[in-house]
Amino acid sequence: MKTTPEHDARVAKIIFASVYPHYLNKVEKKGRTKEELHQVIEWLTGFDEKKLKELMDKKVTIEMFFANAKLNPNAHLIKGVICGYRIEEIETPLTKQARYMDKLVEELARGRKMEKILRQAD
Repeated sequence: MKTTPEHDARVAKIIFASVYPHYLNKVEKKGRTKEELHQVIEWLTGFDEKKLKELMDKKVTIEMFFANAKLNPNAHLIKGVICGYRIEEIETPLTKQARYMDKLVEELARGRKMEKILRQAD
């Protein structure tokens, strides 16, 4: 399933600080912690809690958020369907990265074990 240029542009312009509370609410509602959420975000992006706060305070877009990220080399192991899109079929790198984050947050909220979420190469 291909994303449209309009969809990709919409994703790029989202302010990360506006989606973060939704991520946090989603995982806490399911009994997971803010610390676990930050661990997942740091695994994917390399951003520690201090850098994450700084980026949110600056109100960076998803585009700038991932432009500053050092994506985990095992991120390509994140597969499956999220928001109606099969991650491995998304062609636009930024949209794929945003969906990686969505998928990790979903797995955390669903109670998946942390060692499975933080994928290791086989």
